[in-house]
Amino acid sequence: MKHKRLASAMIGLTAATTLFACAPQGSGQNSDADTNEEAEVSIVTSFYPMYEFTKQVAGDRADIRLMVGGGDDAHHYEPSAQDVAAVNEADLFVYSSDSMESWTESLFDTIDNDDLMILSASDGAVLDTEDQNSKGTEESGNVTIEGASGHYHTGDSIELTATVEEETTLDHWHWYTREDENAEWETISDEFGSELTYEVPGESFEVQAVLFGDDHDVFAESEPLMIEVDNHGEDHSEGEAHDHEHGEEDADDHEHNEGEVHDHEHGEDDADDHEHNESEAHDHEHGEVSGGSEGLEVAGLAGHYHTGDAVTLKVETQEDIAEWQWSTRQDESAEWAVDATQTTEAFDATVESENFEIQGVGLDDEGNEVANTGTISVMVDNHENEDPHSWLDPVFVQEQVNGIRDALIEIDPEGESVYTENAASFNSELQALDQEFQEAFEGAENRVFVVQHQAFGYIAERYDLEQVAIGGLSTEVEPSPARIAEIGDLVQENNVPVIYYQQGAKSSIAQTVATETGTETAVLHDLESLSEELQSEDLGYIDAMRENIESLKLSIN
Repeated sequence: MKHKRLASAMIGLTAATTLFACAPQGSGQNSDADTNEEAEVSIVTSFYPMYEFTKQVAGDRADIRLMVGGGDDAHHYEPSAQDVAAVNEADLFVYSSDSMESWTESLFDTIDNDDLMILSASDGAVLDTEDQNSKGTEESGNVTIEGASGHYHTGDSIELTATVEEETTLDHWHWYTREDENAEWETISDEFGSELTYEVPGESFEVQAVLFGDDHDVFAESEPLMIEVDNHGEDHSEGEAHDHEHGEEDADDHEHNEGEVHDHEHGEDDADDHEHNESEAHDHEHGEVSGGSEGLEVAGLAGHYHTGDAVTLKVETQEDIAEWQWSTRQDESAEWAVDATQTTEAFDATVESENFEIQGVGLDDEGNEVANTGTISVMVDNHENEDPHSWLDPVFVQEQVNGIRDALIEIDPEGESVYTENAASFNSELQALDQEFQEAFEGAENRVFVVQHQAFGYIAERYDLEQVAIGGLSTEVEPSPARIAEIGDLVQENNVPVIYYQQGAKSSIAQTVATETGTETAVLHDLESLSEELQSEDLGYIDAMRENIESLKLSIN
């Protein structure tokens, strides 16, 4: 699919800011918002803050749908078929960031809407209305792949070199393969240079080299190169290398193959995702399996996980399996540890902070191994501990509002005056809110506040406060007893009167610390959704942020 990809300009926090990311917690069902059949624009927004900001700017000119409703988890949401259908009919999709709504990657791979404009409201890039999904632009350079032979046998080692015509100091490459022009491109993991060494599989396939620029956009790319696999009717097993020389016929084939190219487009997220590919396995539906049984596939492996995520895998095989045996290990230097609780074709685990490996063995009725998944690598990437809660900074939100305004003007020029006026009006409210925050904490001597989950870094950074989190970046992984004791000492030393937990979350950890330290608990709104209490009183973002001011005053004085 093709679509226009937008990202709002980010001014916000200083480069020295160190904030922390949230781990996805689960999924939910879709939720509808306003229905305005006479609207000029159809918009789908990911979760509450994006809906609120978009509604403030669009007013009555847009029909706006809220995808992630109250009670759902915006981090790890699973779009429904209705969600996909709505986005396929929309003019604009507004979400916060890839680190917040990590599920948008799979959504973008699913939708087929050539006219859709996508706005990432807080990911920090400069506003760009060009089609970021079309990699073969006129600005892209040309790449030539050298070193291919006429044909290969299964198990051979391919050694290819990519060269770019343009003079450049860039050296960040990615290599991709696919079965044919009808298949999706898959990233070759751990290959980031201009030279590629790759073991030949059982069937012919295409390969492509892409050079990325400093801004994570495509600088140059090759045409797809077909790698012919011809085993001459022999039964070569995978992994068995063959020494051979190619004759004149091979050379002729080589000339033919270099000219055999296909028009193509990468998936929408190649440029965006290449940052993650440096530390993760193939980013596709089936996981990276090393040495697995033939005809066996493992479904459900994501390209990467966050601490606290659930890993759910399922083996697909035609073998008659009586029982499965699953084992895990830290890395190849560690021993496999069997998990006796998991004996079916499905494997479930909760991600901790480090990468790990999984292996499943299928046994028959007599306990003999008849299937093996091989080694499955689970990659953990917490996005360098980046806090995604940018909507909690009233100053930065003004930049997001302006980005939404510009996107609406792009798709609906006739509404420019409405969008401009509405954006200015809402920004005035945000400026007043910022002033209230400043006045509330100006001159405070105690500027420390303790939270159950580290979700309020943007507020702390903006207003020179110190946030101390009990549980770190994940809402699912409970802190160790040592960490709780450490927080207890800090509470006593700083005379902290309140332990905060975010509205809608379980308060057990905060309550534990409060009980042990003789403090109270209180709520802060992280505004991933709007509470039923606020909705019942017809209150919104500004009102919830004002409640945060009053709640923080219990600690900061």
